[in-house]
Amino acid sequence: MGLFALLMAAFVVTHIGMATSGVRDGIVARAGEKGFQGLYALVSFALLGAAMFVYRDLEPVIAWVAPTGAWHVATLVMLLASILFVGSVTPANKALAGVPASDRPASGVLRITRHPMMWSFALWAMVHATLSGSWPTVILAAGVGALALLGAAHQDQKKRRLMGETWARYERETSYWPLGAQVSGRQPWRTVWPGLVPVLGGVALWALLTFVHPVLMKAPVVPPWSFAQ
Repeated sequence: MGLFALLMAAFVVTHIGMATSGVRDGIVARAGEKGFQGLYALVSFALLGAAMFVYRDLEPVIAWVAPTGAWHVATLVMLLASILFVGSVTPANKALAGVPASDRPASGVLRITRHPMMWSFALWAMVHATLSGSWPTVILAAGVGALALLGAAHQDQKKRRLMGETWARYERETSYWPLGAQVSGRQPWRTVWPGLVPVLGGVALWALLTFVHPVLMKAPVVPPWSFAQ
């Protein structure tokens, strides 16, 4: 398990570290943009692939057992994560790499958090770490969650440098944290409704993932399908 933890830590650190401006610029100067992209992908896939190879042979090491009520709360959290994920690929998401600068105001799930995709991964990680209680899964989930949230913070820093005042205005009306803009008064509470497409798409994705959960992932049957048993 120590090797697995080391590989996951290395994956997170190198994935974010290589993308920092100083490291990235140094590699680009020597190998070019395509060379950097190739090296970045090679290191990331090699470390993640090695981690998954080790993970599949690890025996569960149970540290705690989640209470029944936690499963019901978790399925609602996963519904929110599904809505955030679907919403992140529908409106223009300024936090994603390659999205051009724009003066358009935030819309959809971006008014809930400017990093909806990253938070969908982070919520997935929190749910699976909490419910599993097995150290290998906890380590895997912690790596995914850390990469998502640290990566989101790094994206903010990069956009501040590249987009200047355009990004500053966007940050003033949005929040890194889910519902942070509503709590702080930067967005009215009615903006927690992300729109019909993210909600319907998120519900459909949530229903599909929870249905195939025991089939594809060899995991327990989860709500709402467990209610039918």
